[in-house]
Amino acid sequence: MTRRIERIDALRGLAVFGILLVNLWSYVWGFESLRYGVLQPDASLLDVMAIAFTAFFAEQKFYPIFAFLFGASAILITQSVFRQTGRWSEAQRLYRRRLLWLLACGVVHGVLIWFGDILTFYALVGLWVLLGIVGVRARTLLSHLRWWTLAFIVLVAIGVWLGMQSLGPEEAYLLATSAVEHVEAARQVYTYGNFLSIGWQRLQDYLTVTAQSLLILPHLAMLFLLGAWSVRRGWLTRPHRHRRLWKRVLIAGLLIGLPFNVLWAVLKVTEAADPLQPWRWDYLTYALLPVGGSFMAAAIVALFMLASAAWMRNIAFVLAPVGRMALSNYLAQSLLGVILFQGFGFGLGQNLRPASWMAIAFAIMACQILLSRWWLSRHAQGPLESWSRRFIHRSVVR
Repeated sequence: MTRRIERIDALRGLAVFGILLVNLWSYVWGFESLRYGVLQPDASLLDVMAIAFTAFFAEQKFYPIFAFLFGASAILITQSVFRQTGRWSEAQRLYRRRLLWLLACGVVHGVLIWFGDILTFYALVGLWVLLGIVGVRARTLLSHLRWWTLAFIVLVAIGVWLGMQSLGPEEAYLLATSAVEHVEAARQVYTYGNFLSIGWQRLQDYLTVTAQSLLILPHLAMLFLLGAWSVRRGWLTRPHRHRRLWKRVLIAGLLIGLPFNVLWAVLKVTEAADPLQPWRWDYLTYALLPVGGSFMAAAIVALFMLASAAWMRNIAFVLAPVGRMALSNYLAQSLLGVILFQGFGFGLGQNLRPASWMAIAFAIMACQILLSRWWLSRHAQGPLESWSRRFIHRSVVR
């Protein structure tokens, strides 16, 4: 069994909550660029602050952290199996079963609960990228990381070039109008529809989102491999030996991440307030978001790695149980979200304001902290984590 590292579990727990902050809006507004919907003319300062906080602190920060930790866990798990069995082939076999379990969970999640599932694509990319690095030499792993990093840089460069091709006012207006129409149509279905109409919309959105995920393939693969490399180098598992490195990561992350994400928050608030008047450099900012978001994510990881043992004990007391039950908590958030906000449930998404959404998000977080601690005081793992272990180890030779 893999030895738990509380610092990593706590970081994963924070990522679970960061993803909740971002996902909560899409239970009503769908997957279009107008993630936060449209602000009403009488919106309060708290409504504006709710959107700004989510865009600045959470959007595109915790998906990179989750991906980074996903790659790190691949190495931790397979190394643990190798120590027990002495065979990398057995470690690869077990990890393949783990990814197939996640793929099954992802498909069920995306088709039956919420279209924005990340497990499906994580599992597919993991089967392609992570299985190939089980037991390889450090030089081979580094080579894979370099190639995927190059692919990511090329993709961002193409996006930047396209973003700099300024649209005319008429084209920009037509695109903005189309986005508003799409999010309003999605809101009507998700908040007023019945189970069947919502299910059909969800299936279409799930297939679209999964197909569009191909655009983030280089970014995701790079983050997976960076997480794997960080374990091989001891950056995550022995952070006290690499404080100088993590200080540099923190400084670089803040210098680039802070100003970019302030700009991003302003853009998203402006977009929600007046979506028919797009900013001239909207598309350039969108193209750079994976970079700006990842630098901010790196700063958050660095803060966790640099935290003193005393501070980390307090942080881990709150967040580590959530991180140990990440799969159960992630899927529970989706189930609770669709029941609360969508038409076949309580339909709260029909009239809820952004500030109220934020209050509900923090209430869900508080409940999950308490429930995770309660559950783990009685069980070794979360419910889905336990089922996962049974599936993975079924007929696997020890």
